[in-house]
Amino acid sequence: MIKAIVFDFDGVILDSERIMYLVMQNLFHRYKVELPLSIWSQAIGTQHGFDSIGYLEEHAHMKIDREAFQEERYALFNQLVDKEEVLPGVKSVLNQAQELGLKIGLATSSKGDWPRKHLSRLGLSDYFMSIKSWDDVTKVKPDPALYNKSLISLGVNPKEAIAIEDSFNGSLAAKRAGMYCIVVPNAVTKQMPFGHVDGSFNSLQDVSLEKLIRYFSPELRKKA
Repeated sequence: MIKAIVFDFDGVILDSERIMYLVMQNLFHRYKVELPLSIWSQAIGTQHGFDSIGYLEEHAHMKIDREAFQEERYALFNQLVDKEEVLPGVKSVLNQAQELGLKIGLATSSKGDWPRKHLSRLGLSDYFMSIKSWDDVTKVKPDPALYNKSLISLGVNPKEAIAIEDSFNGSLAAKRAGMYCIVVPNAVTKQMPFGHVDGSFNSLQDVSLEKLIRYFSPELRKKA
C-alpha cells in the first residue's frame, strides 16, 4: 500500500532547469560556442555530471576564469528564477497527498538551502515532512542514497512510496532505491530515455494520486 510520495525539486516543483539552460546558452554564445541540449542534459538531475566550463574552453580555444564565470552564471540565474512560480499541478498533488494521509518528502541533488529558500517563498514548506539534499549524502542522483535516506526519514518501505521526477538521473535513482517512479518531463528533459519508469505525465495537473495508489497497490486492484 502506498504511504508516501517523494518529490524532486528542480524541474518538478520549480522550472529552474529550463532557466539554467537558457542562461548557459546565453553565456556560451558570447564565446560563439553552441551548447546542445544533448550535451547539457548530462548535468541535469545530478552534480558534476558535466564540466560545462571545460567544454566551453575546449570549443572556444581559450582559458575561462572559472570563478568569474560561475559568479555571473548564478547571478543571472537567480535574477530569473526568483520570479518563478510553482509549476502547474504541484499544489494539487500536494493537497491530494495531504487529503489521502500520505507522508510527503523531498529528495534533491541541490544543496539544502536552495530548495528550502524557494519552498518558503512559494508557501510550500509546511507540506514536507522530510527534505533530503546534497548535504545529506556522499553521492547524489543517479545514486539512490537520497531516496534511501528519504525512505528512512519517512518511515516507509520502497514499495510504499512513489517518486516524482523529471530527469533520467533522478528517475534512475528512485528506481535503484526500489521505489515506484513517475516522471513529468519538461522542455529540457523530454528527450531523455524513460523506459525504466512506471508512468509519464505531461503535467502534474494530469495526476490523480488516488488512481496512482490503486494502480500501484495490487491488494486494492483485487478489491476493485
